[in-house]
Amino acid sequence: MLLATWNVNSIRTRLNQIQDWLGVVKPDVLCLQETKVNDPLFPKQEIEETGYQVCFHGQKSYNGVALLSINQFEDIRIGLEGELQDCDEAIQLGEQKRVISALINGIRIVNVYVPNGSALTSDKYSYKIQWLKSLRRYLQLIKAREEPLCLLGDFNIALEDRDIHNPSRLSGGIMASDPERKALREILGEDLKDVFRLFEPDSNHWSWWDYRSGAWDRDSGWRIDHIYLSKELIRLAKSCVIDKKTRGNVQPSDHAPVMVEIKWPPSEEEDENNEDIFNFDEI
Repeated sequence: MLLATWNVNSIRTRLNQIQDWLGVVKPDVLCLQETKVNDPLFPKQEIEETGYQVCFHGQKSYNGVALLSINQFEDIRIGLEGELQDCDEAIQLGEQKRVISALINGIRIVNVYVPNGSALTSDKYSYKIQWLKSLRRYLQLIKAREEPLCLLGDFNIALEDRDIHNPSRLSGGIMASDPERKALREILGEDLKDVFRLFEPDSNHWSWWDYRSGAWDRDSGWRIDHIYLSKELIRLAKSCVIDKKTRGNVQPSDHAPVMVEIKWPPSEEEDENNEDIFNFDEI
């Protein structure tokens, strides 16, 4: 089962690129962020013509998330309030369309677009920390149901210095500050692991290159697009890669897709073999 995440920075601007990519890569699930379109204008028909079902949660010009799948959706949950029902804070934070989830082939897929935060002194930074705290409560409800969980998307956080091209200058600033990193680590807890780091421990692997200052040409990037898997899934992971070449497209998104392949559902023999290969607590 191939799962992917991609901040496309406007689905209508990048629709042809998405269609082409789906045709070549053929993921089972693709999670999109920054679709930047109201729901009535979402290109649903065009996506369905590629063979994918789609559900989405968007707004004009900003934010927006979508799930594309070749399999049926079950139990679609829209926004933070999809889990945190009757929670005034979740409803208020949910005015920005940033999260959607569904059960797909028995896996709870949670697609998030975490706020950027703008600057450490900005009200948007306070909003980001508050939003992350709500996401933690959101995920705790999913964990209580014991659903195999894949949390993925654009987190706008470089969790470690090796996720930044120039940590000596950028660590401690926006997207790499201690409160942001602490909030994300609290979200992950002991239950979710960064599957990319299972396969690639080194630095110099980026998923986002700023449009400004020639960042792509200089390969001055950040790894802020992540895939986190629960214990049931990470032992079945076969690979996790960043499809960097899409950033070189004409009129590209500033992000590249990230993909994980897992053997799901597992046979009993495969599950036992993977139990021996990976020590979940050491990942």
